[in-house]
Amino acid sequence: MGGYIANEVVKQMIKRDMPVKDAKILVLGITFKENCPDVRNTRVVDIISELQSYDVALTVYDPWASAEEVMHEYGVTTTNQLPGKGQYNAVVLAVAHNEFLGTDWKEWLAPGGIIYDVKGCLDRSVVDSRL
Repeated sequence: MGGYIANEVVKQMIKRDMPVKDAKILVLGITFKENCPDVRNTRVVDIISELQSYDVALTVYDPWASAEEVMHEYGVTTTNQLPGKGQYNAVVLAVAHNEFLGTDWKEWLAPGGIIYDVKGCLDRSVVDSRL
């Protein structure tokens, strides 16, 4: 499923004539489920791994996850600090944390950027595609 999601994100980028290599992608969430710090058995790493195979620049933001635990378990760098706006070619909502639901993620997009909603929890009017 992670491969499918990553491929769908890349397809959306290609449809908008965005270069994929070195594209900046923001992944929202890495925990196993929403509003929980548990990263055991998370499948978000499958999405991350597949996106990395396209040589993109990933930022994984999760206010619930321990950056040290994620690095130890999966070798993935994460941040607990919300990154700057206006710089991402794609935003992928992978975990439906409450912190993510009331935010206008379009502000984090570079011109022409896309939002992909894995959980189907964002309003349809703000997402370009969803699972």
